[in-house]
Amino acid sequence: MRIIGHLDMDAFFAAVEERNKPRLKKLPIVVGSDPANGRGRGVVSTANYRARKYGIHSATPISIAWRLSQKAKKEGKPEVVFLGVNFADYEKVSLEIMEIIHKYSSLVEEASIDEAYFDLSYAGSYEAAEEIAKKIKKEIKRKEKLTASVGIGPNKLIAKIASDKNKPDGLTVIGSDNEERNIKLAEIFLKDLPIRKIPGIGPKTEKLFDKLGIRLVKDLKKFSKKELEKILGKWGGELYLKIRGRDDSPLVEEWTAKSIGEQETFSEDTLDPNFTVGRIIELSRGVFDRFKKSEFKNFGTIVITVRFSGFETKNRSHTLQNPINTSDDLQFEAVKMLMPFLDKRENPERKKIRLVGIRIEKLN
Repeated sequence: MRIIGHLDMDAFFAAVEERNKPRLKKLPIVVGSDPANGRGRGVVSTANYRARKYGIHSATPISIAWRLSQKAKKEGKPEVVFLGVNFADYEKVSLEIMEIIHKYSSLVEEASIDEAYFDLSYAGSYEAAEEIAKKIKKEIKRKEKLTASVGIGPNKLIAKIASDKNKPDGLTVIGSDNEERNIKLAEIFLKDLPIRKIPGIGPKTEKLFDKLGIRLVKDLKKFSKKELEKILGKWGGELYLKIRGRDDSPLVEEWTAKSIGEQETFSEDTLDPNFTVGRIIELSRGVFDRFKKSEFKNFGTIVITVRFSGFETKNRSHTLQNPINTSDDLQFEAVKMLMPFLDKRENPERKKIRLVGIRIEKLN
């Protein structure tokens, strides 16, 4: 019998900031780019649950988040505290959390900085698995002063969706010791959920089905496998299984960071080469500082992101002949890759630039 757990930290970045800064206790917090009094150009990275009550969520434009904060202030509510992103702190806390999870499971897939799947099949029953999950949550709260939500199910898909069911500080179990019954329980659990809850369904797919009057999982089940494949290609066949709670994907134990990156949205669109090059150099330094604090020794690929004023976004990658590990080399390569965006090679219409970013990959 397969029993899988999924742990998701609650509003992780904001929770770490609140823990580290007692003065912020019980205040609405947003971690992301500078709102610049409503003129900010980036987005929200994480909003804590008090800020979410104002209508602020991850990926909300920071200017809108600021306006919602001002609206709340006029209504006599606490103003939102806006903070920059501090990846070094978050990565350090993440390592401690993953270490705790590894104590309770010999097979852990670290899916991201704030979430992980872990195998609880050894527990032998869902009741015993639930007790183990309670111990993990309790230890994280005691050692890190943070809360986590956990979902338990017969596969990764159900466990992940379950972990989101009762946030924050939730524990949701979907399954029984009868494997045949688990298939039915999974379908019952999913049927009334919005289709967006299914991993892989993003805004575009949601919009596509919305035009067809499909909003809930049970509506989506009206399509045959062939019909979904006709609409979505190969992914349609995978989706056919997902909305029925079926997922045989294994846990990938050896997880490593796929990349380290940073980006910046400018306060004004620009084509000023001195300013743009200066920012990519500064971003390169930030990425390299995080790289040096990691366990990795080299990186082999550099990726540049440029977003123009019309929101057209281009990514360019360069895989080096030999991996590098110095800040000077990274800055040199980053500037070399950026330059074509400042002339006709990558920017023939001379569009102003709104955002630049840099990412390193193939870490080893």
